[in-house]
Amino acid sequence: MQNEIIFLVTDSPEGGFEARALGEGIFTEADSLDEFKGNIKEAVLAHFDEGQNPAIVRLHFVKEELI
Repeated sequence: MQNEIIFLVTDSPEGGFEARALGEGIFTEADSLDEFKGNIKEAVLAHFDEGQNPAIVRLHFVKEELI
């Protein structure tokens, strides 16, 4: 069982947020932050077997700037 999972979070081109787990095949998106947090939780629970969920879920927000 891994202790921690990290999601790379970016703004969606259509609005809202997109997240991809580093080292795992988990991707989710949502229009609002509250919906997004719920989607992350559901995606993690669905991905791992019961009792194997990581204890820590980190969200790393990345803002892209066009220069």
